[in-house]
Amino acid sequence: MVGDDDIAHCILSHYRPPPIVHGCSQAIWLGDDGPALIRNYDYPLDIVSGRFELTSWSRRKVIAAAQRPWGGCLDGMNDEGLVVSLTHGGGKAQGLGFSIILMLRYVLETCSCVDEAVIALSRIPVAQSQNAVLLDRAGRHATLFLGPDRTPACSQALTCTNHQEVEIPQSNSAIRQKVLAGAIDDDATTLPALVSQFFEPPLYSRRTGFTTVYSAVYRPREQRVEYLWPGKNWNQSFTRFDEATYTHDYGELIG
Repeated sequence: MVGDDDIAHCILSHYRPPPIVHGCSQAIWLGDDGPALIRNYDYPLDIVSGRFELTSWSRRKVIAAAQRPWGGCLDGMNDEGLVVSLTHGGGKAQGLGFSIILMLRYVLETCSCVDEAVIALSRIPVAQSQNAVLLDRAGRHATLFLGPDRTPACSQALTCTNHQEVEIPQSNSAIRQKVLAGAIDDDATTLPALVSQFFEPPLYSRRTGFTTVYSAVYRPREQRVEYLWPGKNWNQSFTRFDEATYTHDYGELIG
């Protein structure tokens, strides 16, 4: 269908995709009203698919933020209570591997808990530097640091942005992670307060090309997710998934 277009082949097959850099902030909450995974997804607005879907392609139902082409997802949850979400890992290496968005879809379709997901993601070759945050209904959690030039590493860190074990001091990624870690460590923090922090700088981005497209709060024990924008809360669950459309006005962005 696409002739000799090598880039199209890579995109459509999810194998050796062209490099994509995006910013994200994520935190795992294990306190009252938890467990929960909160994330901001930062990406160019003219590229992101902007589609959230409930699928039942195999024996499991999956709610996911879908990203083109078919099959890929940026974050999601299955009806076993497994939640997965990605961030870019910050490295520049490229290798003979698959796109992380297809790998997350595979995990949601085939795994039921964090331990199974860690094993699956650690054995599949990944094309680029990526981080995957995992949470299940029992509160088990993990952050995986993946890349084509490294051995997968598993961390119990509750926060994750856009670097791996070694951070660049004073980088935007390091600053965002320090803000999240401080909030998690504060005994006065509640889940609503932590979610509110995701709508404040430096976590919330209004930069052109790295705009916070949406926020999400996954609650695996309750089997529901909240997709959030300033002034808009969209609740979806496996028992009630309402088809609808929403157009968000991002306003004037910063260059």
